[in-house]
This record gives sequence, structure tokens and C-alpha cells, in this order.
Amino acid sequence: MRNSVSWAVGCLYLAAVAPLAHALDNGLARTPPMGWNSWNKFGCNVSAALIRQMADAMVRTGLKDVGYEYIVIDDCWQLSRDPSGAIVADPQRFPSGMRAVADYIHAKGLKFGLYSDAGDQTCQKRPGSHRHEKQDAQQYAAWGVDYLKYDWCFTQGLDAPTAYSTMRDALLATGRPIVFSICEWGKSKPWSWAPAVGNLWRTTGDIVDCFDCPARPDKEDNGVLQILDQQAGLEPAAGPGHW
Repeated sequence: MRNSVSWAVGCLYLAAVAPLAHALDNGLARTPPMGWNSWNKFGCNVSAALIRQMADAMVRTGLKDVGYEYIVIDDCWQLSRDPSGAIVADPQRFPSGMRAVADYIHAKGLKFGLYSDAGDQTCQKRPGSHRHEKQDAQQYAAWGVDYLKYDWCFTQGLDAPTAYSTMRDALLATGRPIVFSICEWGKSKPWSWAPAVGNLWRTTGDIVDCFDCPARPDKEDNGVLQILDQQAGLEPAAGPGHW
């Protein structure tokens, strides 16, 4: 599973090379987005009750007061598509629907994020957004989504800049401010094209719960220091609105 992690370790989506004059300007992410993502702790064990608890904790612990604002549900919230093609949330885990989750998070003064994938399936084989970009973007906007993490599983034959640009355009067309997070793992050197497409992007494989981990050639994961080391030289294109 390729994914982002709790941003408590810092925003590591740095990039470089693309001219800043061509950076995406949707008015969002003027500073690096700060928040919490469900995957690394809970994996597929997500539910409305859990997300409410996490929103409560972000406020109670003072994280909201120092700038943490996003609560992002990663993979496995999706169940299927209905006959019209609309994405359907798992009714067992989210019995009142995603709008109710968003409303709860917003009532706390926080922002709501969801996960999807540029392929036909997500990394956990739930419905992806390929060929449903406009429909999904409209649904996210109707639910009150403020942030979209967009993964790169099951994308054989797709061109990353094109696929991500398609969802960028779909999100912009909704008229709702939605931060766009490119989770492409650094495979196609996103620092060369992502500033014009998204607000932040992955430059490495997954992060693990380790500050300084020994190299594991058989795994595409990294400790905090290993990820920091890999950012050397990528900083010129990072700036307000694109990280």
C-alpha cells in the first residue's frame, strides 16, 4: 500500500525543477497542509465512529490550536458504485453517509479529507476514479470534502501527469476549494511536473514508524531521516500552494 502518513512528522512532499510561474494556483495550501491520515495506524479499519474520535482528539490535545486541521480518511471507505456510477461509501462503517462525517469534522473547526486512486481500483481494490473523475469530484464536493489524496495503484498504461491533471481539472470544475494531494510515490519524478497539477506530492515510497531506519532493499519504505535525505536538491519548486 502506497500512502501518506500522519503529517505530525512534517510535510515531506517537497519538489523541484518546475518553473514556479507554472505552479497550480487554486488559492490553497499557502503553507504546508497539516493534519492526520488514517492509514498507518488503522489501515482498512476505518469507520465514522473512529473518525469522530480522531477529530475530537485533534481538538482536545491542542493540535488544532497549533495549525493541524485536516482529518483524512484513507483507503477502504468505498464499497462500490451504484447503477449510475456514483461512488458508494461502506454503509456498515459509515451508516449516516460521508456528508454526516464531514459535517461533524467541520463543526469542530477542522477540514475533511478523502482518498481515491487514479486507477480502476484503489490499492486495497476498492473502486478507483479512472474514467469517473468528474463524477467523483462532484460527489466529493457535495459531501463537503476539503482535501483529496489521490493514489497510484492499478494504473498500468496510464501517464501520471495526464491522469493527475484530469482529476485536477475535475476538482477545479466543482467550484469547491479542495486541496489536491498527489500520491505517486516519486516514480515519474513528480517534482518536474506536479507543481502545475497539485498542491503537494509524494517524492518517495511509504514512511514507516521509525526515525532512522536501516535500508531495506526489499521494501519501498523509509524512515523519517531517510526521507529527509532524499529531498536534497528538490526544494526549489516547493513554495506557497505547492509542496
